[in-house]
Amino acid sequence: MKNLIYTSVVLLIILTLFACRNEKPESKGSPEYLEEIKKWDERRVERLKAPDGWLNLVGRSWLKPGINKFGSAKDNDVIIESDKVPDYMGEFIFRDSTVIMKIYDEVRVLLDRNQVKEVIMIDDQKKDMTVFEYGSIRWNLIIRGDKYGIRFRDLESPLVKNFKGIERFPVNEDWKLTASFEPYNPPKKIFVPNVLGQIEEEFSPGAVVFEKEGKTFRIDAIDEGERLFLIIADETSGVETYGGGRFIYVDKPDSTGKIILDFNKAYNPPCVFTKYATCPLPPQQNYLKLKITAGEKNYGEGH
Repeated sequence: MKNLIYTSVVLLIILTLFACRNEKPESKGSPEYLEEIKKWDERRVERLKAPDGWLNLVGRSWLKPGINKFGSAKDNDVIIESDKVPDYMGEFIFRDSTVIMKIYDEVRVLLDRNQVKEVIMIDDQKKDMTVFEYGSIRWNLIIRGDKYGIRFRDLESPLVKNFKGIERFPVNEDWKLTASFEPYNPPKKIFVPNVLGQIEEEFSPGAVVFEKEGKTFRIDAIDEGERLFLIIADETSGVETYGGGRFIYVDKPDSTGKIILDFNKAYNPPCVFTKYATCPLPPQQNYLKLKITAGEKNYGEGH
């Protein structure tokens, strides 16, 4: 009898521990705040699935000086990995800092719904970037440092159709912090690496300074016009979150120098979803010795 009771108690303890371990942590915050983050997540998914979002990228090729033939055939200089386009479509002619696209006679390529045969491409660093289309395939010219390339999209990409969202840490309003802004006068030069191995020089207008767990942390910010852009890594990077860090946008400081820093809105760089994006990585000083269990977790295998 005693053995039976002992066995039952041990079994009950094991089941209780198992249930606790598999119980999902609950979100923490006011109903208004939880609704705010829910809507933020929904807008995030909409942006990713949009025609100019990151989920539909299907190719990126860097141009060599001179003539670059393109199409789906494997002997092209620029190969579009899709059976939706002809074997041979045309040429990208790259000379100095100019790229001219020439389309072969039997191929119908559109720009702003008008057929084109020869056109100077305008890159993605300018507001009037040219985007070309053939069926569901889109492409444009990109510049990354001294590299000129062509980025391809498929608006009917399976990743867009099958995308179910991104796993995140449970929402916790404790990770919505009031930070202070310490301006750099003059702005401080910082070095931002990217996934291509390049180092870009940026000027930081100041640091976002916050306290957590009794310690003070600093994040060098990048000025993005109306807001500040933060590229961070923390002790979840490479474990629960993407090894290449995460991004956060914050409003510029108010009249008292305060900033709302909400880590529940920390999100993945596009390189998490596609190998065809060119992502900045956190500058060394933005590696935080803090486990930030808020915001988006890693997606898939990353890239």
